[in-house]
Amino acid sequence: MKSRIASLTLFCLAMAALPAMASTIYENGPINGTVDAWTINFGWVIGDTFTVSSGNSTITGISFGAWLFPGDTLTSVQVALTSEPDDGGISYFDQTVNFTASGCFVNQYGFDVCTETGSFNGPSLSNGTYWLDLQNAIVPSGDPVYWDENSGIRCHSPGCPSQTWIAEGTIPSEAFTIEGNSNDTTPEPSSITLLGSGILGLTVLLRRKLL
Repeated sequence: MKSRIASLTLFCLAMAALPAMASTIYENGPINGTVDAWTINFGWVIGDTFTVSSGNSTITGISFGAWLFPGDTLTSVQVALTSEPDDGGISYFDQTVNFTASGCFVNQYGFDVCTETGSFNGPSLSNGTYWLDLQNAIVPSGDPVYWDENSGIRCHSPGCPSQTWIAEGTIPSEAFTIEGNSNDTTPEPSSITLLGSGILGLTVLLRRKLL
């Protein structure tokens, strides 16, 4: 009886210490698709801030809103995660990432507006504010690629709406989401209380079943 309860207790403690599953680290609101968008190829760079607020987190991917000429398919974008805009300060990640489109629709200007999603083995970032820079977007046709402007409307993450950098000055922020895994395995006080209550309830249940 005692060994069985001890085993179940250890199991519950181990489960409580497991890292969180992949989740949204930061989101700057949904795609607008009808107002404006900004070029992220032909030498143009757009940078938006994002905030990590869930503890030390490993970045595993991003999605963003893209405007494409009809028939174009985005293949890759240079993605940089830095401490300052325009690849400035500390560089935590700077690689070409492949993207896949979903949820496309045609806006009033005739552009295909798509959610573009890319996954990568990114850095572990502690709580704080960072910059996401997008540039050198590639489509086989060689056409311009644009990042959807949504001004951060209906965003929910701490630190939103995002601040934005562009060489010409300040513009409204863009539609994007940062995905990742939380590496903080220390249970919060409320979680410890809930775990203790569960173990106590499990012990009582086992005793009842054995009587």
